[in-house]
Amino acid sequence: MGEAMELQIGGRAVRVSNPDKVYFPDAGFRKIDIARYFEAVAPGALRALRDRPTTLQRFVDGIGGEAFYQKRAPRDMPDWIPTARIAFPSGRFADEMCPTEEAAVLWAVNRGCLTFHPWPVRREDTDHPDELRIDLDPQPGTDFSDAVRAALELRGLLEELGLHGWPKTSGGRGLHIFVPIQPRWTFTEVRRAVIAIGRELERRMPGRVTTAWWKEQRGERIFVDYNQMARDRTIASAYSVRPFPNAPVSAPLHWDEVDQVRPDLFDITTMPARYAELGDVHAEMDAKRHDITAALALADAHENDHGLGDMPYPPEYPKMPGEPKRVQPSRARHDPEPEPKGK
Repeated sequence: MGEAMELQIGGRAVRVSNPDKVYFPDAGFRKIDIARYFEAVAPGALRALRDRPTTLQRFVDGIGGEAFYQKRAPRDMPDWIPTARIAFPSGRFADEMCPTEEAAVLWAVNRGCLTFHPWPVRREDTDHPDELRIDLDPQPGTDFSDAVRAALELRGLLEELGLHGWPKTSGGRGLHIFVPIQPRWTFTEVRRAVIAIGRELERRMPGRVTTAWWKEQRGERIFVDYNQMARDRTIASAYSVRPFPNAPVSAPLHWDEVDQVRPDLFDITTMPARYAELGDVHAEMDAKRHDITAALALADAHENDHGLGDMPYPPEYPKMPGEPKRVQPSRARHDPEPEPKGK
């Protein structure tokens, strides 16, 4: 596996053990190649993670081995990496790492982390998101080009609501749109805003976009995964490496290039050159934080005018107030309501 190496970054030395361990067998990429990649894009990677409780998706034996998500900060984590306490839907708590230095990114990479999953909150306030995240997820029969069409329509919709979105590839076939927001609203409220935006996008793109939670109802459409905005659901951060054969990465984009690119253009070999030329194209993302009042007003209109309330949560969540039946439609019983006793 080779002798351990040290990388110098941000005034710290970060040890890389087993640098020659192969992480991507088809492409031949080794652990040191992943570390060098993150070294090249470190300022951008840190910008996406800074002060955010972060779950590590670790592949200690490469993408051919078993992966796992590490939510709790490892016991041997250096004391210069801070943590924040986050609450899960179950009511339990965990202390997660919150990167504040580029060296923290490389430290996690040495632990086998390829994909970083930051919460949409900062460590000083873990109950109020400062990012509204929209996941455009292609369903079977659709592809990246379909996600692009949805994203371009979404851009205009967001602007109508006084919001500016920042697009990036997912590292797979989809697109993510992040909107920096004021940390004034709860997870429940921000999720409600995403549902409203998704429903309006669905209305504008009938047959092409869906908010249907149940897979049997989605069809060949782009799914707006509104539950990615639920507490303890996270999205791969910008510059994260995804566990596919060619080591693709989640690439931040300018809006004017969204319909000019393909997701396979961005991997650990091509992104460093792009970064060296353009820098972090989302560097100014946090310069303005938006008000989601208009999106919440849209949610109110959907409910008051059309009877469209909440939508199902993921199965591991406790039953939420106002949530409809959490049962697959094809399995739902349609028995008549029983007559009240005493009648």
